[in-house]
Amino acid sequence: MNIAKNIIELRSQIPPRVQVVAISKTKTVAEIQEAKSAGQILFGESKVQELIAKQKQIPESKWHFIGHLQTNKVKQIVPFVSMIQSVDSFRLLKEIDSQAAKYNRVIDCLLQIHIAREETKFGLSEQETVEMLQNNELLNLNYVRICGLMGIATFTEDIDVIRNEFRGLSSFFQRLRNELFIDTPSFNELSMGMSDDYTIAIEEGATIVRIGSSIFGKR
Repeated sequence: MNIAKNIIELRSQIPPRVQVVAISKTKTVAEIQEAKSAGQILFGESKVQELIAKQKQIPESKWHFIGHLQTNKVKQIVPFVSMIQSVDSFRLLKEIDSQAAKYNRVIDCLLQIHIAREETKFGLSEQETVEMLQNNELLNLNYVRICGLMGIATFTEDIDVIRNEFRGLSSFFQRLRNELFIDTPSFNELSMGMSDDYTIAIEEGATIVRIGSSIFGKR
């Protein structure tokens, strides 16, 4: 598996405006270093302990947390994480703010929206999201910055299903930006699309794609 070659090919296909987060979960430090040598800067992990271990060995990289995050583990990643893409409750957002305050760091966050047909996937509904953003308590959170939304499409080969889910998330993102974040330039990120569906996601407005197997190969 030529990781560097894969990254170069991806870059030729993905517009410069779209950030690529290399999903490095289960990958070795050597594999991550190879990707880094090819110019890859952003890496994504979904398990706290694995992220901490890798960050200690490659501290100069930028790390996004993309998995379900338990509130009792927030304090372990707040000192260094660049973005938490998977905020799926107001309770979690408040805990990130509380822990980030101890380090005087503002943590960039994306709200994870449930768009898939699988009930097992995490995420907020559109109604829950609006209610959270209209909660006056949000004004008291000074150490989190809500930068946009993240969603994971249904695992299916039906392209129409995937496109409709991405299109719905993109529409909701635009609605929030126009109605609740009109004076907030930092609310500008829409993370959707993985190795099998990132081209559809980009067509539907993704600004961040999360690519694993197309860079590192199948697990």
